[in-house]
Amino acid sequence: MGELLRIGFSLNLDNDAARETLTRAESWCSGHGVEAWSSSADDADGIRAACPGTDLICVLGGDGTFLRTARAIGDSEVPALGVNLGRVGFLAKVETADLERTLDQVVADQYSIEERFRISATVIRADGSSETHACLNEVVVTRGSRVRMIQVEVEVSGSHLATYVADGVVVATPTGSTAYSFSAGGAVLDPRLRNVIITPVAGYLSPLHSVVAGERHEVRLTLRESHEGAIISIDGQTDLPMRSGERVEVRALPIPLRLLEPEGSTPFYELLRTKASLLPY
Repeated sequence: MGELLRIGFSLNLDNDAARETLTRAESWCSGHGVEAWSSSADDADGIRAACPGTDLICVLGGDGTFLRTARAIGDSEVPALGVNLGRVGFLAKVETADLERTLDQVVADQYSIEERFRISATVIRADGSSETHACLNEVVVTRGSRVRMIQVEVEVSGSHLATYVADGVVVATPTGSTAYSFSAGGAVLDPRLRNVIITPVAGYLSPLHSVVAGERHEVRLTLRESHEGAIISIDGQTDLPMRSGERVEVRALPIPLRLLEPEGSTPFYELLRTKASLLPY
């Protein structure tokens, strides 16, 4: 990274704990001659515009705040550091109480960079129009508000895998494998891998429960049948309507998200065990 000259802080401005943490962070920056800027995690354009010349973005919040910030960071390759203010916080490397000590470690070059695989989701509409979204966690095709299952055909690089009759189908990255895919019974992948995991949600009589595909494969989800359409969810942050016959094409993105990991951070598998113990079951 070189010399630490400019840090951005992304947060939920409605969260009192996040604002208090920001005050502490700004005080540290002032005392160390580091320029600081802050933004709401919802202000993607503002974060995107501030990325050039920024050495590090600290995300003050839970996984939702982190995912919104990650989408704004995009292809800029600015490292991100998650400071946990949520309950589970799989994306956070630092607890709030350790913020200043961690920033001291960054100045002393006591950290590593972990690259997290990202994917793109291209939605192909019935009229041939399309739109593409970047994802860190997952793409989900799911039923709408009515409790009626949908039929989703899944193809991997042109080969038919299955047509699921289910509440939905999740295509998750290794980072996202601890989220919705996991809750649907999918396996947890090592976050440093470059694969996707395809998992049906409440699949009916499905012999294929969860399948892993490599980064070179394109995964295509086509909505074959639904009573009132379906929803495409991007990282749980953006929901798009979907009609029968429309599809989502999921591909690897070449530029990863770069996560800063301070020396002494809890190893992933220990973090997984610790965080899982906080879940309400």
